[in-house]
Parts: sequence; structure tokens; C-alpha cells
Amino acid sequence: MPSIDKHVEISKKRTGQPYREIHEWVDEPGYKDERHDITQIPDTFQMMKEQYGEEAAREYVQHLADDLKGKFDHLMEDVQVLIDKNLTYFGALK
Repeated sequence: MPSIDKHVEISKKRTGQPYREIHEWVDEPGYKDERHDITQIPDTFQMMKEQYGEEAAREYVQHLADDLKGKFDHLMEDVQVLIDKNLTYFGALK
């Protein structure tokens, strides 16, 4: 998952705005798991929209999407390592 600074950098490139307060809110220690709960997106999106505007609310959703992609990419790397180890073990990969 990208760091808050990386999320800020991505937001700034995409929108011209850093939206640091959004990214810090999503990744706040003690609330991080709760705030990454995708079942809460509709309610949280509306809250963000009312408090910060439509674009900021979209950045909240994009933050979650970027984190999901990061976790999935990391998982795929782990799986590939396991596959390679097994193929080596069975002599199919040297």
C-alpha cells in the first residue's frame, strides 16, 4: 500500500490538489481497518463530499483502490515466489 506521502503525490498529479487530510484520515492509526472497509464507501463518500467536495470524495475512493492494487500486487509477488520454490523443488525450474 502506498504511504500517505505517495497518496498525496498521486492526488496532486491527478487533480492538482494533495488532499493530505483525506489520506491521513483514511490511514489514521487505530481506524485504518475500519476506514478501508469497502462496504462503507457509499456513506463515507457522501460524508467526504459534504465536508470537502466531490473531487476530494473521489480521491478517498481512489485511495482505497490504490491500496487494494498494492495489496493485490504484493500478493501476486508472494504467490510467484512460492510457485518458483515449488517448481525448483520438483526439478521443473533450475
